[in-house]
Amino acid sequence: MTENRAGTAATKAAEVTPDDNSTETMVSLGDGWEDDNGGSRRPEGGRRPENGAARGVVTAFGQTMKTLRLRAGLDRAEFGSRIGYSASTVASFEQGRRIPTPKAIDCADQELNADGLLRLWKKEVERAQYPVFFQGMAALEREAAELLSYSMPVLNGLLQTEEYMRVLLAMRRPPLDEETIEQRVASRLARQDIFDLRPPPFLNFVLDESILRRLYGGKAALRRQLEHLLLIGQKPNVCIQIMPFDREDNAGVNGPFTVVTRKDGKKFVYAEARGIGSLQTEPEQGVMAAALYAIIRSQALSPRESLEFIEGVLGSL
Repeated sequence: MTENRAGTAATKAAEVTPDDNSTETMVSLGDGWEDDNGGSRRPEGGRRPENGAARGVVTAFGQTMKTLRLRAGLDRAEFGSRIGYSASTVASFEQGRRIPTPKAIDCADQELNADGLLRLWKKEVERAQYPVFFQGMAALEREAAELLSYSMPVLNGLLQTEEYMRVLLAMRRPPLDEETIEQRVASRLARQDIFDLRPPPFLNFVLDESILRRLYGGKAALRRQLEHLLLIGQKPNVCIQIMPFDREDNAGVNGPFTVVTRKDGKKFVYAEARGIGSLQTEPEQGVMAAALYAIIRSQALSPRESLEFIEGVLGSL
């Protein structure tokens, strides 16, 4: 890849939100997530909860915030001005219709002298933006020491531009309503905070060549997505590799999957197919998936060759 180019571009079954492919063992990634041994840009008004259980969490948080606000003698307008939101948005938070950002929760806790009471809700409220089946995976991404992803026929959500997200969501059948699309775009963008975590996790993505050539959204949209890949590929903790069409062997023929290794060393395998997400927690499955991924990586182009390959595709558009 040329230096000047590098500088300028670089279980509960439910409808898939993050990436648009299943394994044998399916577990709930909702309320029971922590007991796994036994079994950014966000809209000003926050995000909407995706399911009934999530709405319950958000509603309970909102009622708690309202109680503290009234105890402090503040109306919604005054309280909203202190935390940077309108009175109507504060009402949406209190009624459980919108999900406040972590920053909003921190500000509210401070302004209401809650002594950490509202902050206790932060993780639960934040994961309520995802469908139940993906809440655990979203949390796992934030705890990852290593994430390995093989993608086809679409990009992993962690690599998607906002434009690419909207194009994919608009192609869903039956069609999604506009509000749902906005919610899912916001949640995918929130996941991309993984690139800013400290210490940074090691992230490796193997992409089938077909992803680079599908004109989802048109040539201009694809150009911007490829430029985005080049930029991400410059990060020291990120490797992007391409599995080209001319490979006679591809160990990834069974489809896309992701292996996440948590900081405690435990491995999880996640896959999606036809709008169903599944996750395997058995140690044997994690080891086997990681070994399979190592074979796939060895068959793909090297990271340097891959960035040059992406440049070549970009130049041909």
